[in-house]
Amino acid sequence: MPLSHRVRRTGRLAALALALIATFFVCAILAMRITLTSRDVKVPNLTGQSLAQATSLLSARGLTLKVDPTHRTDVKMAAGLIVAQDPDEGTTTRRERSVRVWVSAGARVNIVPALVGQTERSAQVRVAQNGLTLTRESIVRSQGYPADMVIAQSPAPKSAGSSVALLVNRGQQDVTYLMPDFIGVDAAQASSYLRAHGFRVAVVSQQPYPGVPAGVVLRQNPQAGFQISPGQAIAFEVSQ
Repeated sequence: MPLSHRVRRTGRLAALALALIATFFVCAILAMRITLTSRDVKVPNLTGQSLAQATSLLSARGLTLKVDPTHRTDVKMAAGLIVAQDPDEGTTTRRERSVRVWVSAGARVNIVPALVGQTERSAQVRVAQNGLTLTRESIVRSQGYPADMVIAQSPAPKSAGSSVALLVNRGQQDVTYLMPDFIGVDAAQASSYLRAHGFRVAVVSQQPYPGVPAGVVLRQNPQAGFQISPGQAIAFEVSQ
């Protein structure tokens, strides 16, 4: 057989072998893609389903159910039904994967506790602990109740509700004054004026002061402009 003929025959065999190898790899890739694609499924909608219904729906798609131990309060979904899921409905996932769900605890019923007689802060804490909202807090000032005490509430204790309003006594507001400037004023007149308004006055020292008659205020404590309250002690130093 001539050399050129053998070369052409070898070339044809090599080309055929390459074609067969390429065909094999293409078929293998297509088979792998078909296999992987056949394992993909779409997650169904489980919201509103019972756990038994959800398990059946997932099993038909090769998926499993995983229940989160935390229940969620929901006013629209009855207790025991699925209220949320992960992955969401319509998500493409692989078979044998699990779908996590949260179950409804139903609508929570809050009971209003007895708050009258408690301090304002204690009542606020109780309201929060019972899952209620403090919608309004009205203030009165009365000597008939201790300061910062809750004297009324709405709704009444043991009522079912989501919010509560309180009436709190702040106590009688303290009366304060600005300390006048009594320097140069007769100490007896100043003392009389202050005692008439409930203050305690004392002359703590007497000192000679040239050119100033006896009994005139030289120094005062508190000084002029300070806030003072009835019952507070005021000290004068006067001329001798």
